[in-house]
Amino acid sequence: MITVVGSSNTDFSVRVESLPKKGQTVLGSDFIIGAGGKGANQAVQISRLGSKIVFVARIGRDYFGDKAVSDFKKTGINTAYIIRDKEHPSGAAVILVDKKGNNQIAVAPSSNRFLSVADINKAKDIIRRSKVLLAQLEIPLASVKRAIDIAKSANVTTILNPAPFRKLDGGLLRKIDVLTPNETEAEGLTGVAVKDVNSAVRSGIILLKRGLKSVIITLGSLGSVIVDSQGATHLPAPKVKAVDTTAAGDSFCGALAVSIAEGKSLVEAADFANCCAAISVTRPGAQLSLPTRREVTAFFR
Repeated sequence: MITVVGSSNTDFSVRVESLPKKGQTVLGSDFIIGAGGKGANQAVQISRLGSKIVFVARIGRDYFGDKAVSDFKKTGINTAYIIRDKEHPSGAAVILVDKKGNNQIAVAPSSNRFLSVADINKAKDIIRRSKVLLAQLEIPLASVKRAIDIAKSANVTTILNPAPFRKLDGGLLRKIDVLTPNETEAEGLTGVAVKDVNSAVRSGIILLKRGLKSVIITLGSLGSVIVDSQGATHLPAPKVKAVDTTAAGDSFCGALAVSIAEGKSLVEAADFANCCAAISVTRPGAQLSLPTRREVTAFFR
C-alpha cells in the first residue's frame, strides 16, 4: 500500500498557439475543465497502475470538491482520510498549453493550504502501515514534515516531490529516501543551473552532501538522472511527440512509488517511471493523460 499526502485541484486549461509574454493577451482554442493537483494526480496514477492507494488531503465542500472525491472513489482510491473543508473552496489551477506541449500554470491552493498537522496525525496509523509515503509541496510544509516523521518512525520509504519549489532544510532532507526535483527545482535547491545531464549530476551531488540518500532529477525530453551512493546514472526518455506536459512529473512520481513499493531497484523504478511519463505527454490534460498499467507495460517492452 502507498499513501499520498498532498493537494487536489480542478484544472482550467486553455490551448494557445504560443504562451503569452508579460502583459500580452493571446487567443486560445480549446477550453478544458479537468481534475488535477499534484497529490491527486500522483494518487490517480498509482491507482491506475494497480496499487492500493490512500490519499490524505483537504478538499472543499463544493461542486468541484464533490466531483473530485466521487472520481477518486471510482478510480479505486481510499478516500477515508480526505477531510472535507466547510470554510474554504477546493483548490484550482489555470493552465495555458502551447502547440509544443509547454505550459504555464497558476495555482490557487484554497483548501489545500489548510491541510494541518492535526489532519496528518489522524492518518498516522495508515501511513505507518504503508510501504511508501509520497508527498509534494502544494500543502503546508509543516504537514509534509509531520507525515515524513511518521513514516520514518515506521521505516516507511519516503519520496518527496519538491514542487512547487520551496527551500528545504537539511533536517528534512536527511529523512527523505528519494527526492524528485525537475530542472528548475534542482537549481533552486542547489544554485546549479540544470540544463543537461552533467549539470544535473553536479546538482545531485550537492544534494547528497546535504544528507539526501538519493535524488532523481527529471529532465523532460532528456529523461532522468539518478544520483546516489552508487554514483550517477542517466536514463534517457523514450522519444515521443509531446502534446501536453501537464502532470508528466506527477505521472513519473506515481510510477516511481509503485515500482519502489514492489521492491524494484531505483534504476528499474526510474526507467518504468520514464515510460509512464512519456505516455502521459502524448495526451492532453492532467489526470486524463495518466496511463494504465497495461499501457505502460506494453510501452516499456
